[in-house]
Amino acid sequence: MPMLQLILLALIQGITEFLPISSSGHLILLPNLTGMADQGQAIDVAVHVGTLAAVVLYFWRDVRVVALGTVDLIRGRRETPGARLAFGLIIATIPVIIAGLLMKITGLDEALRSVAVIGWTMLGFGIVLYWADQRGPVHKEEQDWGAMDALKMGLWQAVALIPGTSRSGICITGGRFLGYNRHDAAKIAMLMSIPTILASGALLGLEVASEADASVAIDGLIGAVFAFGAALAALTLMMRLLHSVSFTPYVIYRVILGAGLLIYAYS
Repeated sequence: MPMLQLILLALIQGITEFLPISSSGHLILLPNLTGMADQGQAIDVAVHVGTLAAVVLYFWRDVRVVALGTVDLIRGRRETPGARLAFGLIIATIPVIIAGLLMKITGLDEALRSVAVIGWTMLGFGIVLYWADQRGPVHKEEQDWGAMDALKMGLWQAVALIPGTSRSGICITGGRFLGYNRHDAAKIAMLMSIPTILASGALLGLEVASEADASVAIDGLIGAVFAFGAALAALTLMMRLLHSVSFTPYVIYRVILGAGLLIYAYS
């Protein structure tokens, strides 16, 4: 893959992964709208792995709590804060893994990689995010996140397998509907991304190993590095702004982009 395209893909992924505007949708749009060769899902997942390193670094205290909580779970101690958080992340990841495997087996994941699909999801789920952000109650804090809320947000996360939906955006939407404030909903959504991206990264590793394609592995590594830097900067900025800025600017962007894509797709 040309180095310019690879770096551009990595920067797009890094900047858009944690913003509620769909990183996967933007990655699919780049070759569709520019005429560049489609980078394929292997590179898509590789740059997602780069963003994984960024979210782990940014939330390293919480990741440490989850790691210790996982040990508590293994030892049968399920009532510690870390164990509850780790258990919640496990529950939240199950729906997206099941849905992802079904989509891959049926070929639906490739069939949905179109400009029209992204246009509809970008527009529709942008409006849903606005409704949740403006109308959603605020009566929970992040420590209230339990198994039931984890399952509900996990089901929302599975919907993000449709390109253009935005994994972070749909999880934030679910969190706001459940009663979490903007910052806590975003934080939970970011923590949910860790096991999800790990699962995707494991699948990528198996594919690269089975195909023995060294060039794809090298391209993926380069993309991951650039995605890491861009993601860390974007994540830091968004989390700071959430204390004073709503999700409306992202919704406006989604509506404009979605409408434009639909005009392009059906013209």
